[in-house]
Amino acid sequence: MGLEESSMKKATIQMNLFNYFYEQDNFTIKEATELVKEVRGKRVNDESIRARIYEGIDRGIFKRVSRGVYKVESQINGTTNQCLLINGDGRDLSMIKDNSIDGIITDHPYKLPKQLKGGNRNFAEYELFKYEEKDFKEKSRVLKDDAFIVEFLPEESEINYEYLYEIKQMAKKSGLKYFAKVPWIKGNSVANTGRKSKNTEDIMIFSKGKPRSLKLNAKKNIQTALNNGLDIKGMDSSQVKALLEENNLVVHYMSGTSSMLPTQFNYQPKSITKRVHQAEKPVELLEEIISYISLPYEVILDQFAGSGNLAVAALNMSRNAIVIEGVENIQNTSQEKRNLAKENFNLMKKNIEEHLDKKATIIDINPITYSNESTVGYEKSENDYDLGL
Repeated sequence: MGLEESSMKKATIQMNLFNYFYEQDNFTIKEATELVKEVRGKRVNDESIRARIYEGIDRGIFKRVSRGVYKVESQINGTTNQCLLINGDGRDLSMIKDNSIDGIITDHPYKLPKQLKGGNRNFAEYELFKYEEKDFKEKSRVLKDDAFIVEFLPEESEINYEYLYEIKQMAKKSGLKYFAKVPWIKGNSVANTGRKSKNTEDIMIFSKGKPRSLKLNAKKNIQTALNNGLDIKGMDSSQVKALLEENNLVVHYMSGTSSMLPTQFNYQPKSITKRVHQAEKPVELLEEIISYISLPYEVILDQFAGSGNLAVAALNMSRNAIVIEGVENIQNTSQEKRNLAKENFNLMKKNIEEHLDKKATIIDINPITYSNESTVGYEKSENDYDLGL
């Protein structure tokens, strides 16, 4: 088996179809089924492949052309997803315009030494800090109205419960509404001298004002289809949506995430020896979160990118990504830490490039040379990159 064939087999069924039919005008269910049988060596039927395609439609990978005929979505509208890599301070968002970000997903290196003791989350190389109200005001400033913020945080304990409460209060004062909290169960328990095993992080979700409308309103969509004489027998919500779009009819949504959030996320992180970053999140976990809070071709921001897996997940999901990795207050940082920050940044960049979607482009900028009117201390030059947001 050649390298290309081996890679195809390891990819998801949706990405098998994306990669193979990317250059073609369209493809049918039968062609997709035959491809999966050949590449993966599995016995599959048209119905199971149709289900994967409809999931891909929701993710923005495919688009329905007619009954049983589909296209690769990014091929249709010529959209190229971009990934902006920023080597700098994730708390400084001055280079990003107001109301320009469709979603924020991030994990700040929180300053809770006792919480970290005994675990594998060693942040000795990074600037540790606690959020301040100004951090949430900046998040709120760059975020579009109704959009979501997702914060990875330590599971609540006797050590950190006050800080987690402060986070909610700071978010509230900055115009952000608490939406939900979902635990991430990281597979195997980690031994600890504390009261609980350390195999859980909490994922806290906020919205800027009323949550945006991403959830399909199945009742209204069914009624719209019936009122227009469409046959929807046996169709699920995604299929009804595709049929309404095909007939140029309005698709109705409700306030909230694209579907009901799970009671918990269950994803096993990589072993320590295989991680790019010590607090690395599984790409699959980030993909699922992205699917809940955003739509294809929107912009997702990660202020503390670490491994860069958020960018990988965003590109896999046909989203644009802005990821920031570096050190806090870089102007006042020692050369040793600057060198370390550069090394971490390059590791992140390499990780993203190795997983780069063929329709994506990477733009590497350094905000130390970038400025706009709100950036203090820098003078704009003709070589500065315009984020274009």
